[in-house]
Amino acid sequence: MKPARFDYVAAASAKEALEVLAQEGANARVLAGGQSLLPMLNMRLARPGVLIDIMGVAEWREVTQEGGTLRIGAAVRQVALEQLPDLARLQPLLAVALPWVGHPQTRSRGTVCGSIAHADPSAELPLVLIALGGTVHLRSRRHRRVLPARNFFTGMMATAREDDELIEAIELPKARAGTGYAFREVARRHGDFAIVGCAAVVDEVGARLAVGGVADRPALCELSTPGAAGVDETLDDFAWSLEARDDLHATARYRRELVRRLGRTTLEEAARCRA
Repeated sequence: MKPARFDYVAAASAKEALEVLAQEGANARVLAGGQSLLPMLNMRLARPGVLIDIMGVAEWREVTQEGGTLRIGAAVRQVALEQLPDLARLQPLLAVALPWVGHPQTRSRGTVCGSIAHADPSAELPLVLIALGGTVHLRSRRHRRVLPARNFFTGMMATAREDDELIEAIELPKARAGTGYAFREVARRHGDFAIVGCAAVVDEVGARLAVGGVADRPALCELSTPGAAGVDETLDDFAWSLEARDDLHATARYRRELVRRLGRTTLEEAARCRA
């Protein structure tokens, strides 16, 4: 199949992109890497009247450090972040999760913020954003606003973004001394979306475990560090709370078992990585 007809705008500046988005609203879609949007256009699951290409906006192609945070612009490709010097030192969780995102061919085109905007509940980058307690920076012609990641994802491929807004950037905390990070997932093949994915952050106070692939959005569990009493019971309660369902890829029971076992393994690995 081929896409339905649409107008195409190659925005040369943030101002131009935001002007078109303000005029068109829900009739427009933002094109960055296009690895999710283009197949949807071809299958006519998405039928925008206007496509706004933002890859020519220079200010959105930057990765910057601001104090204790890493800011990733809307047009930063996944491969550019993956090849960032010292990424493993700056944010180890990103460094270990990025090789699981699709394949080298898709990472060479796909953008980090595009994956966040698409909000697939099995995708790795939304999971990392939730685990790290990152933020999503939204911008329109009217205003700018910042949302915590856990408030940005609202359902199955649904977000709190308004029709005239786009994701200008995301921000993630840089690695902190005494904190360990780990990422694991189970998929049918490497590069496929996860049946269950887990991202863990462990410090001297406690632990955060983000789980994707089970509920309609990434889910977060805050708990005691591995080895403390009650962790298994907490993971069991958490697994049941996600209300997993049978589908073509796995049964609900299999997913719940993965949350328990893979979750515990990921937490233990993060605890070992504390520096």
